[in-house]
Amino acid sequence: MEHEKELYKNLKPFLVCKDFTVSQTDFKIGLNEEYQLLATTPVPEKLGDFYKSEAYISHTDSNTSVFDKVYQLVRNYTLKQKLNLLNSFQTEAKTVLDVGAGTGDFLQFCKANQWRVFGVEPSLDARTIANKKSITLHETLDDLEDTKFDVITLWHVLEHVENLAEYIKRLKALLKPKGRIVIAVPNYKSYDAAIYKEFWAAFDVPRHLWHFSQNSIHKLFGTIHMEVEKTLPMKFDAYYVSLLSEKYKTGKMNLMKAFYNGFISNRKARQTSEYSSLIYVIKNC
Repeated sequence: MEHEKELYKNLKPFLVCKDFTVSQTDFKIGLNEEYQLLATTPVPEKLGDFYKSEAYISHTDSNTSVFDKVYQLVRNYTLKQKLNLLNSFQTEAKTVLDVGAGTGDFLQFCKANQWRVFGVEPSLDARTIANKKSITLHETLDDLEDTKFDVITLWHVLEHVENLAEYIKRLKALLKPKGRIVIAVPNYKSYDAAIYKEFWAAFDVPRHLWHFSQNSIHKLFGTIHMEVEKTLPMKFDAYYVSLLSEKYKTGKMNLMKAFYNGFISNRKARQTSEYSSLIYVIKNC
């Protein structure tokens, strides 16, 4: 709890952003300079209410709007890349826990490729959809306290966690001694974040409680004696986030401008490593 308070301590004003998805309410984002970590404040008392939207497509299999179609297309393409990453670890038992498993597509793909799969997803609607795919998901980590995993994955999930410092300790406790945690999160130091500022879709307040930099990931996991082994780009995110950011900023789908900004963001990141989203492979020291 003390570590948690430290993350919120002496936050400096950074941005004010609107919740474009559900409430249209403004939220403040503050900077913890020591960790180079951003925090959304205040945290709503009924945070779950801010996920109740068909626009929140990680909890549905919606395929109606242009954004839905782009999201589903990219998600399907990246499943194989994610599996290849897991296979590169060469684990014997091949057990994977996916935290924030959504509707179960990633675990379904892993299961079809000889992985023993486990998942956690707080959304009842998402768990119901996953169950129809023969993927059984638990509501919380509490259901898995007696199990150890070769790999734990969080694909765009860590930014949603309320008690961040305590949560990453719990993740480590579920990991085998030589296991790895794989985390994908937006990177607020990317070029597209700098271009769109308060309209940057990956801020996604208040659902995104935390906004990470490379420094913050290294420092947060370093405090629990874990080490970032590898950092990988998620190049498609620059295009998708720019597309949604254009909608927030102008009210229109400016495909050409979004594609251009996404392209420039990726090109600049080739020198800076600051891609729109990053995957971190983290191992025990």
